[in-house]
Amino acid sequence: MSTTSYAVADTATMLRRNLRHSLRYPSLAAGAIGMPIIMLLLFGLVFGDTFSAGINGGGFDYLDFLTPGLLLMSIASGTMSPAIGAAVDMTEGIVARFRTMAIYRPSVLTGHVLGNVILTIVSLTLVVGFAVLIGFRPNASIGDWLLAAGLLILVTIALTWFAIALGLISKTAEGASNIVLPISFVLPFLSNTFLPLEAMPSGIRWFAEYQPFTPIIDSLRHLLLGTPMESGSGWLAIAWCVAITVVGYFWAQKSYNKGTAA
Repeated sequence: MSTTSYAVADTATMLRRNLRHSLRYPSLAAGAIGMPIIMLLLFGLVFGDTFSAGINGGGFDYLDFLTPGLLLMSIASGTMSPAIGAAVDMTEGIVARFRTMAIYRPSVLTGHVLGNVILTIVSLTLVVGFAVLIGFRPNASIGDWLLAAGLLILVTIALTWFAIALGLISKTAEGASNIVLPISFVLPFLSNTFLPLEAMPSGIRWFAEYQPFTPIIDSLRHLLLGTPMESGSGWLAIAWCVAITVVGYFWAQKSYNKGTAA
C-alpha cells in the first residue's frame, strides 16, 4: 500500500472508533441536539410573540430570526464531545499505546474531527427539521441551501479543531468539558443569536459585533431567509472559519506531538 492508502485506511479506522464511542456514550450528542431544541421551544414558541412585538415595532418573525443562530449554537454545543475525547486519549494512555503501533499519526486527531462533523450534520438536520415543524419558513433556493450547508460544515471543522486543541491541554476529561464552555455558551449567547445588534446595550453590542459568531449568523440568515447583510460579512465569516481552523489545527498538532514525545 502507498503512504496515502495507509493514511486513508488509518483515518477511517480512527473515524469508526470515534463513532462507536459516540454510540456507547450518547449523552453528549443528545445534549448538542437537545439544547437548541429547548431554545427553539422556549424562545421561539413560549416567548416568541413577546420578542416579535418588542423588536422593530412588531411584525417580526422571531422564529425565523432565531433558527439560524441556534444552528450555530448546535455546532458549538457539539464541541464538548471531541474535546473530552481528545483529553481522554491523551491522559489515559491511549496515545502512548498508539505510538507503539505502525499507524499514521495524524489519523488519531483527524478521526475525532471527521467523527464530530458527521454527528454534527445529523444534529443540524434534526434541528432544522424540528424548526420547520414548529414554523420555521426559509425561502432559500437549492444553491443557497448548499452554500449554507457548506458554511455550517466549515464552522464545524473550525470549532472542532479548536476544541480538540483545548482538550489536549486539559489534565482531565472534566477539565476539557469546562474549558470549551466559552465556545459552547458564552459566544453563542453574546452574539446576535437572540437579539439584533441594535437592540443590545452598547457594551454587549460592541463585543457581539466583533466576535466571530455574529458574521456567521448574519451570513446564514441572508442565505436561508434573504435578510439584508452588511457588505463583506460573508467573506468575514469565511475568514473567521479559516483562521480558527488554522490556529486549532496547528495548536492541536503541536500539543499532540508534544504529548506523544513525553
